[in-house]
Amino acid sequence: MGTKNASTSKPVVNIAYRLRDTARRMPYKRAVVNPSGRDRFGRVTYAHLTFEQLDRESDCLAAGLGSIGIQQGTKTVLMVKPGIEFFVLIFAMFKCGAVPVVVDPGMGIRRMLACLASTAPEAFIGIPLAHILRAFFPRYFRSVLIPVTVGPKLFWGGASLAKLYTRPWKEYELAATTRDETAAILFTTGSTGPAKGVVYTHGNFDAQIRQIQSHFTIADDEIDLPTFPLFALFDPALGMTAVIPDMDPRKPAHVNPENIITPILNHGVTNMFASPALLNRVGAFGQKRRVRLPSLRRVVSAGAPVAPANMEQFAAMLDDASEIHTPYGATEAVPIVSMGSHEILNDTRTLSEKGYGMCVGRPIGDTDIRIIRISDEPIRTWSEELLVKDGDIGEIIVRGPLVTRRYFQNDAANSLAKINDGDSFWHRMGDLAWRDSKNRIWFCGRKSHRVTTPTGEMFTIPCEAILNNHPGVFRSALVGIGARPRQQPVICIERTPEGRKIARQQLTAELLELAAASPLTRAIRDILYHNGFPVDIRHNSKIFREQLAVWAASRVKGHEKPDEA
Repeated sequence: MGTKNASTSKPVVNIAYRLRDTARRMPYKRAVVNPSGRDRFGRVTYAHLTFEQLDRESDCLAAGLGSIGIQQGTKTVLMVKPGIEFFVLIFAMFKCGAVPVVVDPGMGIRRMLACLASTAPEAFIGIPLAHILRAFFPRYFRSVLIPVTVGPKLFWGGASLAKLYTRPWKEYELAATTRDETAAILFTTGSTGPAKGVVYTHGNFDAQIRQIQSHFTIADDEIDLPTFPLFALFDPALGMTAVIPDMDPRKPAHVNPENIITPILNHGVTNMFASPALLNRVGAFGQKRRVRLPSLRRVVSAGAPVAPANMEQFAAMLDDASEIHTPYGATEAVPIVSMGSHEILNDTRTLSEKGYGMCVGRPIGDTDIRIIRISDEPIRTWSEELLVKDGDIGEIIVRGPLVTRRYFQNDAANSLAKINDGDSFWHRMGDLAWRDSKNRIWFCGRKSHRVTTPTGEMFTIPCEAILNNHPGVFRSALVGIGARPRQQPVICIERTPEGRKIARQQLTAELLELAAASPLTRAIRDILYHNGFPVDIRHNSKIFREQLAVWAASRVKGHEKPDEA
């Protein structure tokens, strides 16, 4: 990818080389396009950088960062909004070898501060609001020696980003980072457990880029609409133009659909990432207005299972050859499995609705995936005896170049998530699934969400599918009350507008009849109604079943309170 590191003789691997290569091949192609306002006629106006401009701007900034001590290995908190400066900054940091520390601000201030503090960052780059936060909670940032402000600087010290650019432009000599060197620390949202700092190496990023490019056949003329900012950093490395949408990335379920559709039509967007919640909102709008999006070649939807009905609704806006892809993965390993909407809607959909689980596709690239027996305990060493037979539900484990090796200074999490296999290791995804005869993986829910009753185990995705077939159900959530292995299964229901028109007693009777007709849900005796499930802050799609379980327990134990949220 680059030259060799003089001190180690190992090949230099750095994602910034890909930007430089694209800038040489397509210097005048737009790299980043950002909405900048509206003209007097109400039309959206845009600012942009070409690939050559982005490469040169990040060269100038990398030199400036180095001049104040941000260099190879410097752990640096990055808190800026999606936009042109984000791209210049992230690639300047890769070029000088700094290690971005990125936390989702939607997880809540206290949790976010604790995550940042746990990495002992030496530098802090952020907008003024981020620095105000740093000033009000200084004990979390005692390790920070180099503050940089993106925007106007107020009462705190440090450098201003605008003054760090080293002019005139001179090609920057990229840091000689190697495959196993830390490239970034990206925190999980904590939607499936405590937030953990995932250590990405330059080799992990390189493998991700290769896998995405190969599997989705990304062409040189591609234009992306990244509705999830973290995925946007891949665009310049893939040679795609990134058109930044006008939206709050923390609230994809509440996006203005026109702010998604307009840039797609204005720029001829060919690729889009959309969480299931955003997919549903924009798809419903498009269906009502009979919108067509002919430029879109593919839509990538992830973060939670995508309901086939949601997929079908959005697919109505696309050309017949275009597909919605549902890659499966996690912060620790993504993408590892994928399939397209044609196969889902024509083949696996009916089985999903019968409770077989959500088919997420086949392993992609050089990713190795196995299914092992369900266990909540650490597994120190690999053994073939851990495997379950095809068709049996177990935990997904994965091995491959894009799989991250460890969490940052978290031995407890590492022991639960990693299995040693000699010179390599397996990562435990914490998700349950089974494999069919066509090598397809069928997702059945989180391991921690399974309900263990005296008569056997119940899995969220298959059980919920049975109840979701009722037209009055928007979505359902299986939770267990009590401790394993004697949990009481309860189904929480979020109703559709039609469901709210049905008398509560009648709807309950219909749902219990539906549950009794399937061996998967026959044990369910309690149904509760909730006005709006608590969901994750990253995609607004993953249901916080732990919170629902606590809520449900307070209702089932004697019904002291009304069963409404």
